[in-house]
Amino acid sequence: MSAPEKERTQASVGELLGEVTRDVSTLMRKEVELAKAELREEVSQAGKAGGMFGAAGLAGFLAVLFVSYALWWGLSNTMDQGWAALIVAVIWAAVAGGLFINARTQLKRARAVLPRTQQTARELPDALRGR
Repeated sequence: MSAPEKERTQASVGELLGEVTRDVSTLMRKEVELAKAELREEVSQAGKAGGMFGAAGLAGFLAVLFVSYALWWGLSNTMDQGWAALIVAVIWAAVAGGLFINARTQLKRARAVLPRTQQTARELPDALRGR
């Protein structure tokens, strides 16, 4: 047996528990440090992705805006500018209406789940009391 092994075999239970406690404490600190580092990295990447989504949204808005202007000007070659603008506005109103109807339908589906959750939440106290 080597000297460190002899020292370990002769160490008291209290010393061994102290070592284990220190090792577990060090392990936990290292795990927390790793989690913090990973979280910082993920937040950084999420921030960059959010910025890119914002830029993509702005670029998409500008594309829609300029396509709308091009459609307006193209229609104004065959009719009065006011009527051409009205046609483009009606097209966008129809798109907005369709999106609104879809959003309202999705919201109703989302609310359909809530009554079941409320019912089970009401039943929980009775279940805990044994009723």
